[in-house]
Amino acid sequence: MAASPKTLRTCSQGHRYYKSTDCPTCPVCEQQAAPDSAFLSLLSAPARRALEHNGITSLQQLSTYSEKEILKFHGMGPASLPKLRAALQESGLSFKG
Repeated sequence: MAASPKTLRTCSQGHRYYKSTDCPTCPVCEQQAAPDSAFLSLLSAPARRALEHNGITSLQQLSTYSEKEILKFHGMGPASLPKLRAALQESGLSFKG
């Protein structure tokens, strides 16, 4: 299976980048938006965006969801759960039972 050809794109901020998928996310903007600290910095960009899109930006907010609910978010995969569990545990929290 051959790789799709990459096309040159320009985002609304003026960044130029090449992509081979239909994903509209600018990698330059995404890197600049990445958090420097906190539990969100432990996650991949799709998993971080999934939480942010659903209004979850703190461990307190995360603790109001079950693991099953979190996995239903588009972009969230099972590989992120151990990182989220550990971050919650360090703060004395856990996923909703």
